[in-house]
Amino acid sequence: MTTTEQLYQLYLQHQAISTDTRKIGAGSLFFALKGDKFDANTFAQQAIEAGAAYAVIDNPEYKFNDRCLLVADVLTALQDLARHHRKQLTIPVIGLTGTNGKTTTKELINAVLSQHFTTLATQGNLNNHIGVPLTVLSINASHQMAVIEMGANHIKEIELLCSIAQPTHGLITNVGKAHLEGFGSIEGVKIAKGELYDWLAPNGVAFINSGNTILTEMADQRKFAVPPVFYGDAIDDLVSGEIIENAPLLSVEWTNNSSGESYVVKTQLTGAYNLDNILAAICIGVYFKLPAVEINRGIEGYQPKNNRSQIVQTATNTLICDYYNANPSSMMVAIDNIGKITANRKVLILGDMFEMGAESAIEHKAVMEKALDTEVDERIFIGKEFQQAAFIMNYRPSTMVYPTAEEAIAGLKANPIKNSTILIKGSRGMALERLVELF
Repeated sequence: MTTTEQLYQLYLQHQAISTDTRKIGAGSLFFALKGDKFDANTFAQQAIEAGAAYAVIDNPEYKFNDRCLLVADVLTALQDLARHHRKQLTIPVIGLTGTNGKTTTKELINAVLSQHFTTLATQGNLNNHIGVPLTVLSINASHQMAVIEMGANHIKEIELLCSIAQPTHGLITNVGKAHLEGFGSIEGVKIAKGELYDWLAPNGVAFINSGNTILTEMADQRKFAVPPVFYGDAIDDLVSGEIIENAPLLSVEWTNNSSGESYVVKTQLTGAYNLDNILAAICIGVYFKLPAVEINRGIEGYQPKNNRSQIVQTATNTLICDYYNANPSSMMVAIDNIGKITANRKVLILGDMFEMGAESAIEHKAVMEKALDTEVDERIFIGKEFQQAAFIMNYRPSTMVYPTAEEAIAGLKANPIKNSTILIKGSRGMALERLVELF
């Protein structure tokens, strides 16, 4: 069996890691991970023939030469290798998790810190038990900072990811209703996300939104050896701030309460809910002593991608594309935001939320009630869950319900929407990006 130390010596010579034979880099280490529908052990020879220096396998049947390194379990070997590498590093590592806003906050923090430091951040949403070790193994001697996003859909997952990333600093964006099938309840979500605070409590630094009661209560339940750093709307926070324009792009005025100096930053983000994410990035910039001009340059330069609060201007409409994912918490704040923004005509298009378990009917009804109580000109609901909720709700003239996206597309083609600001939000599985070309 190949040991972690032996693997690490090979990793130092071959620092490109691959888990996909379709993307093999010359001289890389191929880890033959098992999936629900495949066993990458069967691709070990193919990986080496494609240019991999070694293939890490856990099935001796596929050890066709000495470049196949046998371990007890490939996933565990990958995670242990990342842990070993992390122990060699002395740079600050910022870990973050939360129900909503993880990726946007991670990108904003990276945008700020990159103005001053050579920073590595999680690519895309590689934030799980495979993505986190791959991210850690991407850190090299040139990096001065790392920002690592950690996602979870069950208790103990953040604990595992912390043991790999070993963050020195961290934050929880918020705690809300998501992945309730795995967590069981909102209390389960608190326990799971709180595992990051548990990791940081002995000697790490936690950045905490002072205006979020759930987070401050969670922090109060733990004894932090190093006092947490707060951001929000209080003068006692390291950084405080407020939105001064939402039309629909945000402008924010923020204050460094240590110096008493205030600044205005114009962002390319929409959604009042993004204020907390922006302030988190600014707070971390101030904490690491970046000048305000660099902090603002980082925030202003961040262009949202991947259909997260992304503004798309068409010939006749302004689209708020926020259909990367959805849960009750993110739905509520997105609906609340479109009610507040400045626009001549507003339209809500909401798709079903997935992974809601036994709470699905209750949560879809609550979202529909929120949408009906929000001042917009038109409301469109898509999906069987919203259709079920509609049966027990009072329809209004400005409300349409389609059981499928295909039926919604047909309806929108027959009744096109023009000269409107349109929020499109739903779970990834609804594939609401199909609607964009209609506007």
